[in-house]
Amino acid sequence: MKSSGAKVRAVAAEVVDAVINGGRSLDTTVAELEVRVASRDRALLRMLCFGSLRQHWRLNAYVQHLVSKPLRKRDRIINSLLAIGLYQLVDMRIPDHAVLAETVEAARILRRPKLAGLVNACLRRFTRENLAASPPESDESRWNHPLWLIEAIQKDWPGDWQAILSANNERAPMCLRINSARGSTGDYLARLREAGIGADEIAGIEDAVVLSEPQSVENLPGFTDGDVSVQDGAAQIAARWLLHDRLAGKPVHRVLDACAAPGGKSGHLAEIGGDRIALYSLDSDAARLERVAENLQRLGADATIIAADASKPEEWWDGEKFDSILLDAPCSASGVIRRHPDIKLLRRESDLARLAILQSALLTALWGVLAPGGVLLYVTCSVLAVENDGVLGAFLNDHDDASENDVLPNNNIRDLMRRKACGYQILPGAAGLDGFYYAALQKKKVS
Repeated sequence: MKSSGAKVRAVAAEVVDAVINGGRSLDTTVAELEVRVASRDRALLRMLCFGSLRQHWRLNAYVQHLVSKPLRKRDRIINSLLAIGLYQLVDMRIPDHAVLAETVEAARILRRPKLAGLVNACLRRFTRENLAASPPESDESRWNHPLWLIEAIQKDWPGDWQAILSANNERAPMCLRINSARGSTGDYLARLREAGIGADEIAGIEDAVVLSEPQSVENLPGFTDGDVSVQDGAAQIAARWLLHDRLAGKPVHRVLDACAAPGGKSGHLAEIGGDRIALYSLDSDAARLERVAENLQRLGADATIIAADASKPEEWWDGEKFDSILLDAPCSASGVIRRHPDIKLLRRESDLARLAILQSALLTALWGVLAPGGVLLYVTCSVLAVENDGVLGAFLNDHDDASENDVLPNNNIRDLMRRKACGYQILPGAAGLDGFYYAALQKKKVS
C-alpha cells in the first residue's frame, strides 16, 4: 500500500509541473488536484507547492547541478519532484530519511519507476555534499526572481529592492476585515481570544486584524454570518479611501466597483456605505462574478452585478453618472507575489506594456462615466512605476478636468505609504502588508 506521504508529494509534483511547464495558475491547480489527497494532508500539499515555487530558481540550480543529463520532455515532472524533495531538505523540518523514502516512492506513483533511482541518488548526493551551503551562482538563484523582474524592481526602487525581493519570498500572514456594520474591531478581537485564536490590530487600518497563525475560515467566529472576511490590510484601504467624507449631501451615492471580482472590495464598500450607496459591481468575467454574488450574499449586502467590459461603457452604462468609482486595475500583481509565487514564473516582461495600455484604456473610459466633483480611486497590486504613476501621470497630462486628490482617509496610513510623483505606494512586507498602489483623481466641477 502506497503511503499518504508519497501520494501528497506526487500530487505536489503534478501541481508544480503544471505551473512551470503548463503555465497554469497555482491556486487553480491546487484547488483542482488537492481532492486527490486526504484532507489531513492538504496543508502539507500547499506548503510543498507554494514553498518550492517561492524558491524555484535556487532549487532549479540544484537540480541542474545534480542531474547530469537533461530528462526527456515527458519525464520533466521528475525535475519538479526533485525540487520538492530539495525544498524539504533545505527548508522544512522533516527528517532526511523520510524525505528520501517518500519522494522516491512518489516517483513510482508518478509512473516513473525507472527514475526512482535517479531521485534517490540526487537527494543523497545533495545531503552528502552539503550543496545547500554553496553560494548562489546567479542573481536569479540568489533572489528567486526572474532577472527581468529583479532589474525592474532595482530600477524603480533603488533603495528598497532587496527588501522587496526578500519580502516576496516570505509567507504572507492571514489578515481579516471586520464588518464594521456588525461590530467593532476590538469586539471581534475579543471573540477571537475566546476561540483561542491569536490576533492583533493593524495600525492605521481600522477594520483590519492580522492572525498569529493562519486559520480555516470555519474556525473564524461569525464568518458564515458575514461578521468577518479574509482580506489583506493593504487592500482594505480602498473602500474607506473612496468613501471618505463623501456620503453626506446626497440621498444616494452611486458607487461603481469597476473590476470587482472576486468581490472583497465590493463587500467592504457595502459594509461601510450601507443603504447610503447604490453599489454597482462590474467585471468582464461572468464566472468570477459568481464569487462576488456569493460574498455579498454572505455579508447580507446588495449590489447591481454587471458582466461587461469596463472599457466599453456603451455596452453596460445606464447613462447616470457615478459619484465614486473604484478601478482596481488588472496588473502584473508584482506586489502580491508572496501570496502567489507563480506570478514570478507566469508573468513576462512583455506583459507590462500591454497592461499599461489596458490600464490607460480603463481609466479613460471610466472617467467619462464619473460625475463632475466625483472621485476615481485607481488601485493596483503592483510595485512597478510603468503601471502606477506612469499611467496616472500620462492621464493627468491629457485631462485638464482631472487633478490628484491626495486627502488620505486617515493620517495614520501615511507612515505605511511612499509618496510617488502622483499617488502612494505600499511596499510588500511593510507592516506585514501586501504591495499596493493608490491614487485618487478628482473630476473638476462644471463652472
